[in-house]
Amino acid sequence: MLVEALEGLAIRADGFYVDCTFGRGGHSLEILRRLGSSGRLLALDKDPAALDSAEAGALREDPRFSLVHGSFAGLRGQLERLGMAGSVAGVLMDLGVSSPQLDEAGRGFSFLRDGPLDMRMDTSRGPTAAQWLDEVGEAELARVLKTYGEERFARRVAAAVMAARPVRTTRQLAALVEKAIPHKEKHKHPATRSFQAIRIAINHELDELEQGLAQAVEVLAPGGRLAVISFHSLEDRIVKHFIREQERGKPSPSRLPLLTEHQPTLKAVGKAGMPAEEELRANVRARSAVLRVAERVAV
Repeated sequence: MLVEALEGLAIRADGFYVDCTFGRGGHSLEILRRLGSSGRLLALDKDPAALDSAEAGALREDPRFSLVHGSFAGLRGQLERLGMAGSVAGVLMDLGVSSPQLDEAGRGFSFLRDGPLDMRMDTSRGPTAAQWLDEVGEAELARVLKTYGEERFARRVAAAVMAARPVRTTRQLAALVEKAIPHKEKHKHPATRSFQAIRIAINHELDELEQGLAQAVEVLAPGGRLAVISFHSLEDRIVKHFIREQERGKPSPSRLPLLTEHQPTLKAVGKAGMPAEEELRANVRARSAVLRVAERVAV
């Protein structure tokens, strides 16, 4: 949803923008093409491989562009260091796993390729999925599978994993899940929900999303845009509810008059967007994408 996201940002040639998930630079490149000589773009990514990619190296030649290692949960701090908090014209978040992460067997995100069970977006820190599975209790694993994967057979899967530990590879985990689930869904691998849940848990994805959304509101200038592309219902639900709550307004400090009790900070721009048929034909991974856009209002 590249074109739709950029349209949602309503890019100004002289604006300061943030691409919260650089990936392989597709969004950043298109934002830079729309900026003039006085425009600026800051890109973040928690994956060291993204920062070391050829695409990152090429874009670093552009003086308008900066790329830093970090999560959008630290967005406010990054912009405070640059003296740009409150002056941002647009923030873009493209959530989930990138295609390079899925396609590289060694990253452990995909059950379609056998590899070490890693699943970390930031490979410089934190436990791998295999290490996490070594330590997690059965009840907690079942909770994660049910909450983050919406897995109906979470207890059965958790029990199977406990009985088989240690679990070291993607194929090993996928086979355990497949055997534990009695009823299979059409056109969906039985391990899909479990892989999603474990990935979300070890990367703290939903917590970081909530932090990033709150900080985006703080750093946007009035009239600035927030555009978020999500890829599953848990993410989209958080984004939708966040925008709705910001539209309703937050209570003012008690010392202020009741007249100003509610202070909206965002307003939704249009309805949730879905990929066009042409994009779906070219990229099947886009089928679950949802784009939501909101604009910062003056408080």
